[in-house]
Amino acid sequence: MKLWKSWVIATKDFSIFRKKKSIIYSVVLLPLLFSIGLPLTIGISGSDTGSIPATVLPPVLNAFLFFFVILAASITTVIASYSLIGEKVQKSIEPLLATPTTDSEILLGKCFASFLPSIIAIYIGFIIFMALIDKMTYNTLGYFFFPNWDMAIMMFVVTPLACLLSVELGVILSARVNDVRTAQQLGQLIIIPFFGIYILSEIGYIALHVNNLLIISTILLTVDLILFYISTLTFNREEILTNWK
Repeated sequence: MKLWKSWVIATKDFSIFRKKKSIIYSVVLLPLLFSIGLPLTIGISGSDTGSIPATVLPPVLNAFLFFFVILAASITTVIASYSLIGEKVQKSIEPLLATPTTDSEILLGKCFASFLPSIIAIYIGFIIFMALIDKMTYNTLGYFFFPNWDMAIMMFVVTPLACLLSVELGVILSARVNDVRTAQQLGQLIIIPFFGIYILSEIGYIALHVNNLLIISTILLTVDLILFYISTLTFNREEILTNWK
């Protein structure tokens, strides 16, 4: 496998994404909206004036941070739909297969195209969110809440695994649907378990601390490996030529 060939495929998709307003809005505006909106929720609640007890803030802040994991999975689904199923809609898959690339190089290129914009946008949102939260909660907590170990695991382990999960689901869906919007709607189902975790953390049923985050990461990794195997079976030249036309 030659990575530069996969990168060429990814850069071609990047150029297409720049022309899609829905992708631009999803990748740029959504992380920015939540990175500013969630801290404003804390500010409006009065945490900067000490009206929220310091003991209440940490679990709420971790739950808010986990919302970016949900956002990462959602954005990746939107991009993967265009990257993968867009080839079917535009009937450009045969010219792609005519290039001197292997199935693995094509699949990796498509994964790059879906994964990288999502993870970069989410990381930028993470940074803005954490900076604003530290500014708003310092007087109440007496210290900067971020960075911490919970944040590190959520940012560098859980979020990438969530993005990969959406990419792999996109590969599997691409062999079975012929419409981008349908793929997006089905792909968005992936956020349901993440949203369930977020709700449970907000009501205090589970805590998003290091141990629980590692358990979530282990489950995600296991599911990712299973879906990776399924996606490699789905994304092969014979399957593409018979079902992707």
